[in-house]
Amino acid sequence: MSDFVPPTVTPPGKPLGIMASLRAVRRNVLNIIPAISYTQPIVTGTTGSARWHMVQGPEALRRIYLDNVDNYPKSEVMLRMLRPAVGNSLFTSEGAHWRWQRRAIAPVFAARHVEALAPMMTQTAERAAGRLAASGGQAELVREMLSATFDVICDVALSGREHFDAEVYGEAITRYFLTVGRASLLDFLEVPPWVPRPAELFGRSAVKTMHSMVSRAIDARRVRGAGPMDDLLDHMLKAKDPETGRTMSPQELLHNMQFFIVAGHETTALAITWALYLLANDPKAQERAHAEARAVLGDRPAEHADLARMPYIEQVLDESMRLYPPVGFLARNVLATDQLYDREIRRGETVFLNVYALHRHRMLWNAPDAFDPDHFSPEAKAGRDRYSYSYLPFGAGPRVCVGANFAMMQAQIILSTLLARFRFHSTGERPEPVMHMTVRPDPGVTLRVEPV
Repeated sequence: MSDFVPPTVTPPGKPLGIMASLRAVRRNVLNIIPAISYTQPIVTGTTGSARWHMVQGPEALRRIYLDNVDNYPKSEVMLRMLRPAVGNSLFTSEGAHWRWQRRAIAPVFAARHVEALAPMMTQTAERAAGRLAASGGQAELVREMLSATFDVICDVALSGREHFDAEVYGEAITRYFLTVGRASLLDFLEVPPWVPRPAELFGRSAVKTMHSMVSRAIDARRVRGAGPMDDLLDHMLKAKDPETGRTMSPQELLHNMQFFIVAGHETTALAITWALYLLANDPKAQERAHAEARAVLGDRPAEHADLARMPYIEQVLDESMRLYPPVGFLARNVLATDQLYDREIRRGETVFLNVYALHRHRMLWNAPDAFDPDHFSPEAKAGRDRYSYSYLPFGAGPRVCVGANFAMMQAQIILSTLLARFRFHSTGERPEPVMHMTVRPDPGVTLRVEPV
């Protein structure tokens, strides 16, 4: 293990009050996680009159995600931030409405379908490598990886990106996260979500930009017809609830496509970017990953059949998502009184699922703040209960990310291709992990890129 200490946040010594919490959240959600969260399974506090519980113990997370999942729906504050963009889609819906959407969308992510998508990912990895080769020896990796994963997601969702401008769409996502996707003072004062927040006005143009591109793609497909396509849009257009025969309304179709495009490329791009940053600052780990990729791939891009022969690169990705989980902090409402550890969790209170602290918890991980891909070696994983809720980059339980296998395959193909052809060196400003919706490196990740 190297002496490199990856960037993290400095936790406050104790829970913050209303105004301090608001200031912290608007800059970086991770800033409200108190230091005690990294040593205790649950932390309870109040903000004004509101009582909340921050949960990072695996046993309680299992109860929330799996054993008593219906008692902990997504919080109204979180839904307020998401619904303008993704409506009542798979990610935001509950109950029967969620179940039928899940049944409709899940088949596209069956193992055989995901493996069939690998050639698209291989082509994307080749294009990404070409862009880095032409970068002049230095590149900003967040932008590069967002472009790469956007290529894949457009091919998978829409069989092409002819209706999308990746740069304009990406700027709209960022603008949305910084307006609608931020907590408001009204949220902390528990003003009902139906009361408009000022930031929603500033975020309307971002929503309009994203929705107009998705709508054009859907309208074009309706005019042209499905033909030989077998992409996500085809599956959604054909999807029927087996119990009622119901199909998706135009608005449901729009919102689900919007959710998949945003979630399906943003989180994967960030995982690859963080991995490259960490390797650039740990020469021994990078050399091991490079040697593995080079031995398997030589100068060609990775294919699905190659991935099983590159286990260390998978470990690097797992470790990167441990340190920087795509979504590090979630909120749940409490419908009925429950017990978590020694705490009574009362109806109407808020439970925070603290994935960021779970992944760096002193009682669960050896050297929790270090970058050590051997946290995920076969020996280390064998020593952990496979059903343990100590590592949750994709959530867990019935609502585990439907595209987790897709995301990992995409990330491994792109990352291994780049590691076989380049060495990466840290050259830019040290980034800070900042979360609004996802955990992004701020101000980005600029690396020196050296062809092999």
